[in-house]
Amino acid sequence: MEKTDLKKLAKELNLSIATVSKALRDSWEIKAETKQRVRDLADKLNYQPNPYASSMRKRKSQTIAVVIPEIANNFFSVVLDGIQVIAEKKGFHVLTYLTHESYTNEIATIRHLQSGRVDGVLMSLCSDTADYQHLVRLKETGMPIVFFDRIAEIPDCPTVTTDDYESGYRATEHLLQNHCKTIAYLSLSQHTSINRKRQQGYIDALKNLPAKPGKNLAVHCGDENGGIMRAIKKLLSKKNRPEGIFASVEKLAIATYHVCNELKLKIPDDLKVISFSNLRTASLLSPSLSTITQPAFDIGREACELLFRKIEKKSNNYMSEHLVLKSSLIARGSTGPN
Repeated sequence: MEKTDLKKLAKELNLSIATVSKALRDSWEIKAETKQRVRDLADKLNYQPNPYASSMRKRKSQTIAVVIPEIANNFFSVVLDGIQVIAEKKGFHVLTYLTHESYTNEIATIRHLQSGRVDGVLMSLCSDTADYQHLVRLKETGMPIVFFDRIAEIPDCPTVTTDDYESGYRATEHLLQNHCKTIAYLSLSQHTSINRKRQQGYIDALKNLPAKPGKNLAVHCGDENGGIMRAIKKLLSKKNRPEGIFASVEKLAIATYHVCNELKLKIPDDLKVISFSNLRTASLLSPSLSTITQPAFDIGREACELLFRKIEKKSNNYMSEHLVLKSSLIARGSTGPN
């Protein structure tokens, strides 16, 4: 059977090879009707692109890198789904790099990517990243970079985030409305952009209290599992323990459930809990977990779209784009009745 290539598609459609190639790459230069004609014939003739030959012609790898702090977090796994959809549409491969919440690993990964083996980078910072020099150096090489969720504030680098401040405010307000007079905010890191915004939302919502909140209710738990459990157990073992817990990430909410079980505390009778979380089984926990759920798939998709605008240089507007998507508060059993 004769192999279908760009030349054959172009001949069948009476188009130039360049037009067919751009149509298959979803280029803005090609009309939607022409793109559809090309795709229909490509599907009919089972056209399979040759990424190696394409990358040799363009001196591109047809590959993008995604740098994330962990994969166990449900948020990042869903973000990857959104990224993959766009990358496949563009005919690109996706390489995923895990920093394991280590600044040292993050620096090593960025140095590796400076070799030019990828055409662009999508990135969420690890929890202890406080200096951006390694990222500035990568940007200075001309590498397109888009940050999502945990972002670096670097000029001319697009970002995609959620409404962390507003969601932090709403989560705290939800606990207040459910009769929590004292609320503790749990965090893993004090460096990340998302934690600063979520904690500020928590602080501002507490101003609705008739009395000033107790001291040390913003608890930094670290990112080591044993340390997290100890910090939460110490907090909940106090005689004047808080009535509500706002966990900034789902890992802290799950740890809170474990500690409550160990201390024989009942959720939501003795303690109400809400958390930022994309945990698919949140509704199956006992009791079900109230969550601030981020639009993780859309974050991945939008970040990847921005990256390809940079790679393809479709416009200069992308440099100043900072997309903010809305999260949803889903009230469940862990905070009691609405």
